[in-house]
Amino acid sequence: MVNLLISSPQTNVFVLLFWALAAVVVFIFVSAIFVQRKKGKHLAEELKELDKIKQNNTEYEFVLKAMKIAVWRYDARDQSFAYENDFREGMNNYVISDNEKFQDTLSAINPADKERVNKSFSDILEGRTDFYHEEYRVDPKVGASYWEDSFATIVERDENGKPLKIVGTSQRIDERKEMESSLVTARNKAEESDRLKTAFLANMGHEIRTPLNAIVGFADLLPVVESEEDRNQLIQEIQNNNHKLLRIIDGLVSMAKIEAGAKSLLMAKVDVNNMLQQMVDTYQPTTMLAIMTECPLEELPIQTDREKLFEILDNLVQNAVKFTEAGSVTLGYDVLGDRLRIWVKDTGKGIPEADQERIFERFVKLDEYVPGTGLGLSVAKSHALSLNGSIGVESKVGEGSTFWVELPLS
Repeated sequence: MVNLLISSPQTNVFVLLFWALAAVVVFIFVSAIFVQRKKGKHLAEELKELDKIKQNNTEYEFVLKAMKIAVWRYDARDQSFAYENDFREGMNNYVISDNEKFQDTLSAINPADKERVNKSFSDILEGRTDFYHEEYRVDPKVGASYWEDSFATIVERDENGKPLKIVGTSQRIDERKEMESSLVTARNKAEESDRLKTAFLANMGHEIRTPLNAIVGFADLLPVVESEEDRNQLIQEIQNNNHKLLRIIDGLVSMAKIEAGAKSLLMAKVDVNNMLQQMVDTYQPTTMLAIMTECPLEELPIQTDREKLFEILDNLVQNAVKFTEAGSVTLGYDVLGDRLRIWVKDTGKGIPEADQERIFERFVKLDEYVPGTGLGLSVAKSHALSLNGSIGVESKVGEGSTFWVELPLS
């Protein structure tokens, strides 16, 4: 029995080998679990990083879309462009093809901007500057020319500091350029209007004082003049200057109403023939010119605002008489479908083509030596627009002018 309990040397060796093998197996198993967990943790971190990159790319593209920007890269080693994304708005954008050279890209830029863009990009390419920004016009092969705003910077250099890679963006700025142009135009117009208003205020004193002095002076002479003929002549001069003063005041009142936004219309039936004849009867006694009418119809009733139409014609005839030294002034009209064009034709000195639009603006006087406030044609234009009509002029220097106002017949 004792012999059975005592192990033999062979048995001890076998037991030791068994436990050693078991230990190795356990070690391998534990190591495998550890390695697997480590790989899983590393894979999870990689997945998180990839998800973060993907999220960043999504946000990156969202920003590009929101800003409507195109992104491009330039490789200085092979001197070629490559587009990454293009979210610019508009049709027929110029897109740089892969491996396109810089000189080929310049061919799409408007000649007026080409030299400036070439110099600016060459500066960053040679390392003379770190940043590039230019606005230029692009002339695509298809479609109309458009404005583009471009930025670029260096993202990689060689050991000598020379640029290897440049990344840039391009964006269409047509709306911004239109806005800038509109603002410049509005500013210039405001400055011109302010200048004209100053000149108008300086001129108004003279315009009002001239007829007023004549009225007061001739009225003072009346009691001492004994000749009936001389008295009548003085009375006629007083009446003429009185009409001049009233026209100046009426012009100021009309412009004040327009500035205040008075838009009420009092529509009534008006016979155009009678109104034209009324103009002739009003102005013929005050001038040596021949004032006449050419009415193709025996009568022409229209529905309009009598007072505004009268004031339009009064300003047009007054203007024609003022700038015509000799010859005639003719009033007439033409029926153009459902529209009526009333015109006033004179044999005066005419108006240069460059000034034919601006004469309808407030305070504009082409000849400072001719009496007037510079408001008549502006008032006529405002009234014509309020009557759903239009106004214009056809003129040649030295050949006279034809002013017209076009109104709806009903």
